[in-house]
Amino acid sequence: MALDPVTLELVWTRLISAVDEAAKAIVRTSFSTLSNEANDFACVLTDAAGHSLAQNTGSIPSFIGTLPATVRAVCAAVPPETMRPGDVYITNNPWIGTGHLNDISLVRPVFSGGRIVAFGATTSHVPDIGGRIRSTEARELFEEGFHIPPMRLLRDGAADASLITLLRTNVRTPDQTEGDVWAQVAALALIHDRVCQTLADHRLADLAAVAAEIFGRSEAEMRRRIAALPEGCWRHAMQTDGLEEPFTFQVAVTLRGGGVAVDFAGTSPQQPRALNCVLAYTTAMTAFAIKALLLPELPNNDGIFRAITVTAPEGCILNPRYPAAVGGRAATGHYVPPLIFGALAEVLPEKVRAAPGSPLWIMNLAGTDDRGRTFANVLFFNGGTGAGAAQDGVDAVSWPSNISATPVEIAERTAPVLVHRKALREGSGGAGRQAGGRGHETVVECEAADVAAVFVTERLRFAAPGLFGGEAGALGEVLIDGTPTDTRRQQTLQRGSIVTIRTPGGGGYGRKG
Repeated sequence: MALDPVTLELVWTRLISAVDEAAKAIVRTSFSTLSNEANDFACVLTDAAGHSLAQNTGSIPSFIGTLPATVRAVCAAVPPETMRPGDVYITNNPWIGTGHLNDISLVRPVFSGGRIVAFGATTSHVPDIGGRIRSTEARELFEEGFHIPPMRLLRDGAADASLITLLRTNVRTPDQTEGDVWAQVAALALIHDRVCQTLADHRLADLAAVAAEIFGRSEAEMRRRIAALPEGCWRHAMQTDGLEEPFTFQVAVTLRGGGVAVDFAGTSPQQPRALNCVLAYTTAMTAFAIKALLLPELPNNDGIFRAITVTAPEGCILNPRYPAAVGGRAATGHYVPPLIFGALAEVLPEKVRAAPGSPLWIMNLAGTDDRGRTFANVLFFNGGTGAGAAQDGVDAVSWPSNISATPVEIAERTAPVLVHRKALREGSGGAGRQAGGRGHETVVECEAADVAAVFVTERLRFAAPGLFGGEAGALGEVLIDGTPTDTRRQQTLQRGSIVTIRTPGGGGYGRKG
């Protein structure tokens, strides 16, 4: 059935509104600050085949490609013909999810007229999943926490009590972790109801015609924009902090025939530490970078990404073999968009940006408080973004993620810390015709004894490079009681320990004056 443009616009807008409303429900009902403050979650609606139709507009870029793939993986593990109305399925498998165990993904089939017409899917970074509190020292997946294969969480409104008991037993924050799961369940119920109401209001039996129109038009526009660029292959390489030796990232971006082929051959091999990034996450970050350059104004959907193919050698740090440790995958995957921007700088000089001070920085704290209760807290910190052709970089903003830095008041309320100082780092942005964004300095005092502190940091050795003659941003620093610390290893804080975090600045764009 062909849809007229007005009906198509009305239906698609309502579907996007449904996932946006579901996102608001997660913010209002989640137990942890990771969702209600940091925005580390996503809501997606797919068609009956698991292809993305709508994604909440404030979503994390890395979830663009991962959640629809999770829906398809769940359908491969649980045949859709065995699913019933009200079923909810759960998994945190990194290779079919978002790339690490800390993100729990839920999938619910949407039934209308007795058959599946769509799937709602959510994912949320829970405050703790057990294991080594996201330590980069983990050598394999089994050290990193509680692993949930694709399985049913709810049937006929009843939860799998054994699964809930196992989950609560294996994590340091049982109430928060379980509470965040139930917030996702509520969001999925809202998506289901809104989709069914939309179908009824527009007298549609399913979403097949809507999906075909959206996918077809989106794919055609993306291919048209690719075809407008010169054909050829553009390459870029860079080094990052790594471990004992730096990591090497290489990419070849080929534009040909209205399509983009992105190949990461030459990238460092996978590591026996938790810095590996699964291909699903690599693919999502690649798709985000290409879309941001060529078609930023169109809402995310499967049609946009059909013109993009991604390959990486199996066994490299961007496509590790199971059961590689992957807890710190953002410290690797966040390099993918700046790597692609570097490759396409010659083709799209007015659209690319210099490298950011991120990847996202994280301080994980875990221990037992004065009342004998276990705790686990995740605090986020952002560097400056890279400058563009017409704008300075933005100070202390997450890119290419979409994570909010933890507010001081929230950090002090939820973790045993006292924040003494939080200020921008003057001069930390790279100089240039357009200056890179500044990082920030945060000084935190620990208010408990024997607290395990694990950091996820980058750009302590290799600064964010500038572009077209712009200068690099400042390096980042982490000090404990005034002494530089090894952020690749777990540290132990005592009451009164002072942690100083200085996030990196972004690179500048163009030669200054």
